[in-house]
Amino acid sequence: MLNIFARASVSRALDPLARVLLRAGVTPNVMTIVGTVAAIVCALGFFPNGLLLWGTFTVWGFAMLDLLDGAIARARGHGTPLGATLDATCDRLVDGALFGAIAWWCFVDAGNLRAAGAALVSLVLGQVISYVKARAEASGLSADGGLIERAERLIIALVGTGLQGLHVPYAVEVSQWLLAALSALTLGQRMVALVASAREAHS
Repeated sequence: MLNIFARASVSRALDPLARVLLRAGVTPNVMTIVGTVAAIVCALGFFPNGLLLWGTFTVWGFAMLDLLDGAIARARGHGTPLGATLDATCDRLVDGALFGAIAWWCFVDAGNLRAAGAALVSLVLGQVISYVKARAEASGLSADGGLIERAERLIIALVGTGLQGLHVPYAVEVSQWLLAALSALTLGQRMVALVASAREAHS
């Protein structure tokens, strides 16, 4: 939903910075790789060691570079199939590192198996939600939309870790179970959209 209502506006706000970076020789793919590596390092370095606030703010900051690479591509006048594939692949890597690190914190540091299980469920469902859309499009079908997409998943997860870092009890557990439930609903919505698209294609 945020991709529909907010992403375009935020991306346009980044256009001036994108033009500066492009003139400096920074390409969209370089920005994607830098943001991905930095986000993974921060997620795996901070969350498993109980540094939840550091992890929250650094991962969120580097995840925002996902918007900046698109802005640089617009400033250049075009994107590329390689860039789009690289961006999607790096998104999955960051998501895996983030939710894996949260699950590790839940298991080892907090000793909360329920929260850890919810984090792993959220990780798997998030990956499948993205896969269904990509696989449908590769087959000439549509499975887009749904209640929450990647931006919402990151917000819910990082709000939970941030609040837990501020000593709000059960914030991670509540956020992860909420995310797991909403992700399951979103996957169901995409499967319904996929079936409808398939029926329309064969009608």
